[in-house]
Amino acid sequence: MVRASGSMFNLWLRPKVMRGDFGFGKWLKKVYIPCMMKNYIPRIWFLVLLFFVPNVQAAGTAYEFTLPSIDGGEMSMAQFKGKTILLVNTASYCGFTKQYDGLQTLWEEKRDDGLVVLGVPSNDFGEQEPGGEGEIKEFCQVNFNIDFPMSEKLVVKGAAAHPLYKWLKAETGASPRWNFYKFLINGEGRPVTYFSSMTKPGSKKIRKAIEASLKN
Repeated sequence: MVRASGSMFNLWLRPKVMRGDFGFGKWLKKVYIPCMMKNYIPRIWFLVLLFFVPNVQAAGTAYEFTLPSIDGGEMSMAQFKGKTILLVNTASYCGFTKQYDGLQTLWEEKRDDGLVVLGVPSNDFGEQEPGGEGEIKEFCQVNFNIDFPMSEKLVVKGAAAHPLYKWLKAETGASPRWNFYKFLINGEGRPVTYFSSMTKPGSKKIRKAIEASLKN
C-alpha cells in the first residue's frame, strides 16, 4: 500500500502527478482524501472534544466533591453518605431570603431522619450576596438562627461554576436560575429532582420528595 506522506509522496506520487498519469480528481479521491481521513480527522475530533465539550469533573456521585466550608477548611460531600441532601444556593438580600426560615425548620424536623440541608451562598443573581463569609454567617445566625452546614460563597452557574454544580447540570440538565434554587440528592449521592426558587421549603411538593427519598 502506498502512503501519501513524507518521502513516499516525493518518490511515488509527485512524478506521477507531474507526468499526468492520473487527473486531479482521481488524485483527490484515491490519495488526498484517504490521507486526510486517516491522519487529520481524528486530530480534529480531539480538538473539538477538548475545547467544546463542557469541562465537567468526571464523577459518579455527589460524594466525590468537596466544598469550602463557611467555617473554614474543606467540607467533603462524602460525610453525607446515606443521607438525603437538600442543596440550596442562598443570598442575604433577596426576595426569597425569608426561605431561610423554612430551610431551618426542615433541618430541625428531619435531620434525625437523615436529611441534610446544605446552603451555598452565591452572588450570581442580582449581586444579592455581596458580603464575605463572616458577614454571611452572622446574618444567617442573627436573623434566622441557621445552624445547618453552609459553604463559602461560590459561583453556581456558567463556565466558572463550582464542579458540583457543573456535575448537577450534566446529570439533570438544570442549573440555578435565581437564588434559592434547590436540588434534592438521595442517599446514594444521585440527584433525583430540583425545585425552582418559587417552591417554598415547606411546600407539600418538597416535603413529599424528601419523604420518598428518606424511605429509599
